[in-house]
This record gives sequence, C-alpha cells and structure tokens, in this order.
Amino acid sequence: MRAVPHSVFDLFKIGVGPSSSHTMGPMSAAAVFVDRLAQDGLLPRVARATAELFGSLALTGKGHASDRAVLLGLSGLRPDSLCPDAADRIIGEVRASRRLNLGGVHDIRFDEARDLVFHMRERLSFHSNGMRFAVFDAEGAELRAGIWYSVGGGAIVSEAEVAGNAPPAMLADVPHPFHSGAELLARAEAAGLDIAGLALANETARLPLDQVRARLAAIRQTMAACIDRGITQSGILPGGLKVRRRAPDIHARLVARQERALSDPLSVIDWVNLWALAVNEENAAGGRVVTAPTNGAAGIVPAVLRYYERFVPGANDEGADRFLLTAAAIGSLFKENASISGAEVGCQGEVGVACSMAAAGLTAALGGTNAQIENAAEIGMEHNLGLTCDPVGGLVQVPCIERNAVGAIKAIEASRLALLGDGTHRVSLDQVIETMRRTGADMSHKYKETALGGLAVNVVEC
Repeated sequence: MRAVPHSVFDLFKIGVGPSSSHTMGPMSAAAVFVDRLAQDGLLPRVARATAELFGSLALTGKGHASDRAVLLGLSGLRPDSLCPDAADRIIGEVRASRRLNLGGVHDIRFDEARDLVFHMRERLSFHSNGMRFAVFDAEGAELRAGIWYSVGGGAIVSEAEVAGNAPPAMLADVPHPFHSGAELLARAEAAGLDIAGLALANETARLPLDQVRARLAAIRQTMAACIDRGITQSGILPGGLKVRRRAPDIHARLVARQERALSDPLSVIDWVNLWALAVNEENAAGGRVVTAPTNGAAGIVPAVLRYYERFVPGANDEGADRFLLTAAAIGSLFKENASISGAEVGCQGEVGVACSMAAAGLTAALGGTNAQIENAAEIGMEHNLGLTCDPVGGLVQVPCIERNAVGAIKAIEASRLALLGDGTHRVSLDQVIETMRRTGADMSHKYKETALGGLAVNVVEC
C-alpha cells in the first residue's frame, strides 16, 4: 500500500494524444532510459538502440502511435513539453535518414524495421503494457537493458520497482492519508473538511499553495484550450478509419440555432456532447490533452467542468478548483485499489473512472455534502461496470470518441441523482471499486485494449 494518496497531479497530467498508456507512457519510459544512460556516462559508447513492445502495447501500438512515442522518447522528448508539430518533423527525419539523435545529443544509426519490434504474441509478467529497451556498443555487446510497464494514465514503473529492488520514492507525509472511500469520508469528517479541502491540505504538504493553485490553473487552461481547438479543427482523423471530425459542424449548428434552443430544455446536452467530442477528436489527432485520468477518457472531465462553468449560476474559479481536487481524490481510490488501465480492466477503468470522477467533482462544485459526493462517484461507476475496451483498428476513435460524450452526460446524471438524495445509499463506493477490479480480472483479454474482440473484430475497416 502506498504511504500517501496519489496526488491530483498524478491523475491530471498534461501530455499528447492519442493514448496515455500507449503513447505517453512509452515516450516517458524511453526518455527515462536514455536519461539514465547519460547520467551513468554510457551514452557516448552507444552504437545501437533497440525497443521491444509486448502484449496490448504491441497489439494496438501502431494505432496508438506507440512506435512514434518510442522514437520521440529515445530522442529525449517528453509528453508534457512536446510540441505536436515538432514531433512530426522529428519522426520524419528519423525515418528518412534512418538515424536517431539519442537523448538529443548522440547520433546513432537506427533501422526501425529491425530495432523497434512488436511482440504480438508475448506478454511480460506484470502488465500487458510491457516494453524493453537495450543499447549496444560498436562491437555488439549489450551496455544496458531495462524493462518498463505503462500502467495507465501516463504512469510508468520499472521492472526493478515491481520487484522491489529499486530505492523507495521519497514521498512527503500528508496530514490526511486515505486508502478507501470509507477512510476518505472518516478523515474528512474528523478534520471538519469537505473532500476538496482535504485534498488541498494534502497537496500543500507536497507543494506551496501558490504552486498548487498555479498547476490547477494550468490544467484547467489546457483542458479549455483543447476544447476550443477541437471545435475549430476539421478534416479526417489519422489512422485509416476515415473518421471525420464532427465538433466544428456541431458547434456551427448549435450557434446558428441558439435562439430556438431556448425553448429546448435538453439543448444543454448538445453542448456537453460537443465539448467531449472536441477533446477526444483532438486526442485522436495527437493534440495536447490532459489525462483525466487517461487520454482515452480525456473528454469527460473537461466537458462536465465546462458545463459547470457555463451553465451553473455563480460558477467561479474556486468552484472549478474544488471540482478538480474532488475528482482527483476519487480517481486516486480507483488507481490504488483497482486500475485506470484499459489494458488491465477494460474501458470501465478509463471512461468508467472518468465518469465517476466527473460526477464527484460536479457534486462538490455544486455544494454537495461529502456523502452526496461519494454517492455520485459510486453511481458514475456502477453504471459503467463491465465496459470493454475494443478500439476498432487499435485507434482511439471508435467507439472511444462518442463514449466520452455519453460518459459526460452520465456523470451529470449521476451528480443530479446524488443531489436529490441525502447521501444515503445501498452500494458504497468501495464496494463498486472492488466490483470493478474483479470484473476486470474476469474479463477476457480480447476486451482489454487488444483489438481482438468486440467492435474491433465486428466492424469492417474500409
């Protein structure tokens, strides 16, 4: 068990699409591997580098741009600072020249067909998203090798960490540790805090308050920019499915009929759908997004947050921060006690968790009690249990983009249901998290981001 809860910034990371586990994770792992080579003085001796991808990472890696991510990571680039336009240029240069600037400082020959291998039929022991990097000197002797796993939401762990052979991470003590929903509620009650206040107190044990506020503002700004860019970009998404971006057309139609929409009590739903679609179309195009808690589910929290900001009277920055802090506290429970990885538990761990987080965050922003927040989070996941991850063509497009729109509406519905009650309910959040974990364990691997089952095999690619 972790010594402290996950930080809000473990759940919300700024990066690039289309996948936190298959793009951001491999990029980060490759960059860390190269950084350690440089720290140990091995980089100048490297003549060849190889990367091997296993399990789900191999099966849907092409569709999730894992190959590009590895090349960018080996080049010393990281998801949080990467410019998508610069990425295209770097990948083009590597493939045209068959050379790679390792860590951005050491030029080596790189034959992608030979040196980047997808092991479709092999899975490493700890997690389906496994990868192995190795470097060799001019005589072919191996200088260093390492295995990493991409465990969801852009997070990575090394084989040494899995085996317990790595030095423990230095984690700041927090005033209100919690490891279950019941403990979260008890800690909050004992401290006289709402969940957002408790989460903020924990964050300020790690960072000064002004830095926490600044990072929350950066997350909100990046989410908003992603929506706004997604609304303006038209055309066909990359990958071969010929999926057309719909957000610009939907936006134009909604703006054109605003007066008529005043008589339609459900017009708000159209706007929430638009915002979720805009984010996930940007993600599918490799744009800048925020994991929430993953890229595949990145549209739900921003869409519901904008619903709060645009349609709730009296909405303000404090309420938006309360939304994100509460959502992250709920997300940390899923991350610690189950999973947020589609390759491990299916899409219930991505869209389901995002729906739960957004429902809790909205309830908090609307002034709900801690009991109502926990109830909203439970409802959000309960009605996503068993959701499979079956991306057509291995791309984060079908059914992922529309699934975010539906998940956002579910989150609002879950919040409204919870606010109609007093927080008393039969199924606890802890029980639904454990149910999600067991359901994921029972789920066939075909439905866990492998593109071997479900829509992935029943929809013919054209």
